[in-house]
Amino acid sequence: MTRDRTSKHPDIALLVAYLDGLPEPHILFDRHYRIVAANTAYRARYAADAPAIGQTCHFVSHRSHVPCDQAGESCPLAAARLSGQRERVVHLHHVGGGQEYVNVELTPVRGADGEATHFIEKMEPLQIATPGGPDHSLVGRAPAFRAMLELVSRVGETEASVLLLGESGAGKELVALALHDIGARRARPFVVVECSSFAESLFESELFGHEKGAFTGATSVRKGLVESANGGTLFLDEVGDIPLSMQVKLLRLLETGCYRRVGSTELRHTDLRIVSATHRDLRAMVAAGTFRQDLFYRLSTFPIRIPPLRERMEDLEPLAKTLLRRLPGRRDLTLAPAALDRLRQYDFPGNVRELRNVLERASIMADGTRLTAEHIAFALDGLRLPASPGPRNDAPDIQPPAAPTRPLKLVESELLQAALAAHHGSRKALAVQLGISERTLYRRLKAKPGSE
Repeated sequence: MTRDRTSKHPDIALLVAYLDGLPEPHILFDRHYRIVAANTAYRARYAADAPAIGQTCHFVSHRSHVPCDQAGESCPLAAARLSGQRERVVHLHHVGGGQEYVNVELTPVRGADGEATHFIEKMEPLQIATPGGPDHSLVGRAPAFRAMLELVSRVGETEASVLLLGESGAGKELVALALHDIGARRARPFVVVECSSFAESLFESELFGHEKGAFTGATSVRKGLVESANGGTLFLDEVGDIPLSMQVKLLRLLETGCYRRVGSTELRHTDLRIVSATHRDLRAMVAAGTFRQDLFYRLSTFPIRIPPLRERMEDLEPLAKTLLRRLPGRRDLTLAPAALDRLRQYDFPGNVRELRNVLERASIMADGTRLTAEHIAFALDGLRLPASPGPRNDAPDIQPPAAPTRPLKLVESELLQAALAAHHGSRKALAVQLGISERTLYRRLKAKPGSE
């Protein structure tokens, strides 16, 4: 392990030798933020292009000449000085030619007088927000996003019930999946219950399963979603839409882990972590008597607000680039600067889901690999693209008449029908490709153009 050779403290020398045997990146620094030791794992990941010893931790981490708390970030050292205890934060750390989110855990090292003379920092990449990670990785750098990510990283390793609050399309299911991926249940099932898609008469059967003959049409035993999620995470999407008659049965499940299949007297047990989400004001629903107060408190042990896209517009560019890479079956698409400017002029009431749909519509109109401002304008406003890039040299310089603006819903309907005609798989696969739920797809296919 590399260390400052001016350090003669025997305890520090022993600590340096211990840290070098750890697989995670660790550094040791003094009260003045100066790094006095960095283990092999740290130097390989974060200091391969420049020496860390003698530099301040905030310079190596962020290329900043001032401590984190003076640069708009939380500083674990400052927090540890106040609390006298171990502190944790999520930081955007410099690595190679880019940056990555890391969980930082800082531990004070006390001298014989009980005062903290040095500090150890342990860093672990936050895989749920790592660039180039899985397709469901979270993307963003805006302050509102980073505040949310800090909460996700803290509660993800626990078994606490989490309630995700946010507008439709803001990414609540991705955050729920991130919570699952962080926790100890990551190798077990992640099961989604779309609470708004079940009729009240079928909700109990879908959730808990049923026995053969339990009701008309129950021709065989069926396992419910609760049973399918055993050992893993059950994600209750749009929990505010759960019928009032079902809420007491769900509460019993959350409190005891027990349930019964429809048509059975046998008490079954399941081991679950519950993550729920809603765009509704559950407190108002409790006051109105449409949502049980005891269920609300049981679900909201740890509430997390998911910021809408309009509160994190600085994330528009990285989000757009990431979503373009994730479009199924598409070539490598890029955004022209003017196209990005056109996106920034729109406030995206449908949030990230709407952004994805806009990019999908624009990509259908693009023959090359670059989306222009005209492609984006068409996707947003229904404007017809010109028939050609411009007039031929040997043709009269006559511009075609401007196409009348058509309602966006009509354009969406036409694009949806075109996508349906070109798709040869299942409706569920088409819904995934379009970035909408299967229920939404069926509703839009049945709707008359412009009726929504």
